[in-house]
Amino acid sequence: MSGADTSIHVEEAGDRGPLLLCLHGIGSSSAAFAPQLAELSSYVRVVAWDAPGYAKSADPQEPLTLDDFADAAAALIRERATTAHVLGVSWGGVIALRLATRHPELVASLIVADSSPGSGTDEEKARGMRARATDLAELGPRAFAEARGPRLVSPDAPDHLVRTVVENMAASVRLPGYAYAAESMACADLRPELSSIAAPTLVLCGEQDRVTGIEASQAIAGAIHKTAYVIVKDAGHLANQEQPGHVNAWILSHLRITASIPE
Repeated sequence: MSGADTSIHVEEAGDRGPLLLCLHGIGSSSAAFAPQLAELSSYVRVVAWDAPGYAKSADPQEPLTLDDFADAAAALIRERATTAHVLGVSWGGVIALRLATRHPELVASLIVADSSPGSGTDEEKARGMRARATDLAELGPRAFAEARGPRLVSPDAPDHLVRTVVENMAASVRLPGYAYAAESMACADLRPELSSIAAPTLVLCGEQDRVTGIEASQAIAGAIHKTAYVIVKDAGHLANQEQPGHVNAWILSHLRITASIPE
């Protein structure tokens, strides 16, 4: 644990270059960014959080909204730098987008992977998101992870990756934090604010993403003025874990343009 806010646990790697803040998906933790912490830390300072109420971070004392999660991420940036490049996966991408509209002065660029404008864009999606907290309460973290985890990667993903995803989820999710996260997604419809994002943005999506899907990523890419859009072959929803070499190469390419990182 480091920084002024000791209630939020982070994993950090790298001691030079700009800051890359990594925000995980709703069923995960900083462990999701092991490939980025290992490989990108030669070029940038990588910080991956356990969101409030997840894994090694403390449980929130009161319900958190999407703005609250974005503000918590903003506080981590302010503790370490004047600006950050922000990598958000799925729910983390929604937080990153809200961070860019709420605290634009802190966001040098965005990398939004396998994300969406939120589940509030559709009543059925919102209901499904809220139902997940009930499922977690009834099943417990282990059975919940075993039921959900395999869908997060492509059908051809190796068994060891599926096991890793399930283990990470089982160790990361608990109530009430997961319920607050699910509600923040269920309420979110970022479509009206995306066009106001000025930060250069890389949008990535696994070709076989069965969770948020390619159309949701396209909706983000099409609304932000400065975007590059990439489909990651042979990857599902967790493209950064399933195809880390390809994703890291795209992130580095993006950072070389936006942060002038040397070859």
